[in-house]
Amino acid sequence: MHIAKSKTDKLAYYLLLIVLIAFSIATLFPFLWMISTSLRTDVDLFKNPMNWIPKTLYLDNYKEVWTIIPFAKYFLNTIMLSAVITVLQVMICSMAAYAFAKLKVPFKNTVFILFMANLMMPWHSIMVPQFSVISSLGLYNTHSGYILIQLFSGFGVFLMRQFFMSLPHELSEAARVDGFNEWKIFWRIIMPLSAASLSTFAIFTFTFMWNDYLAPMIYLNDDALKTLQLGLKAFQTEHTMDYGLLMAGTVLATVPMVIVFLIGERFFIQGIATTGMKN
Repeated sequence: MHIAKSKTDKLAYYLLLIVLIAFSIATLFPFLWMISTSLRTDVDLFKNPMNWIPKTLYLDNYKEVWTIIPFAKYFLNTIMLSAVITVLQVMICSMAAYAFAKLKVPFKNTVFILFMANLMMPWHSIMVPQFSVISSLGLYNTHSGYILIQLFSGFGVFLMRQFFMSLPHELSEAARVDGFNEWKIFWRIIMPLSAASLSTFAIFTFTFMWNDYLAPMIYLNDDALKTLQLGLKAFQTEHTMDYGLLMAGTVLATVPMVIVFLIGERFFIQGIATTGMKN
């Protein structure tokens, strides 16, 4: 009986492995098509039948993408905005999450529920009043205005609160006995223990900001302020689309996200595995 069960478990394991490998290969197809398209001319692209591996690699797409549009400017704008928003959002959401998880304040759970209502409210429903506020402050068409609307994340507060709640309360109590105030407890004890969850939240935030298209399109009008996602739109006109240059720019735009994930992969997996677990 034990042998039969062992064989069944192995069979289920290999079947699951085959299914996961098949799904992994399927998800790679768009990425491979993107790379293949970036290495060919439009004439070669529309040949019938299409060949996945171009006979001649057309590397000029990767050179022209930097000159046809101010790609470097868009690239630097996107890096700056994504990095600044990620740092500020992680700091602000972590402080709010610490208050919800560790501080004893009246109506804390009620306020937290109101914060979480933000997750159930689509951004499009507050887009118009938010735009009115930013315009009245004179921050429309500025990086400052765009950064201001991205400083808070209900998801980030929820994620960090769940992790902070898993930390033993004895740590904070022992620190208070030693004379630490809440600010010192937060920075010297809680934050160093939260590297995994902070990295997970930072990766999510950076990736979202890097790929954000709608908010920059609304709030950034000058060409010198635009982000990479808006810049890539320049390769699409009313009647034509330069697929080779567009895909070359997209490949270059994907590289920073891959680098960020590879750097924080260990913390990302650890953060997802431990967030919300009670000690």
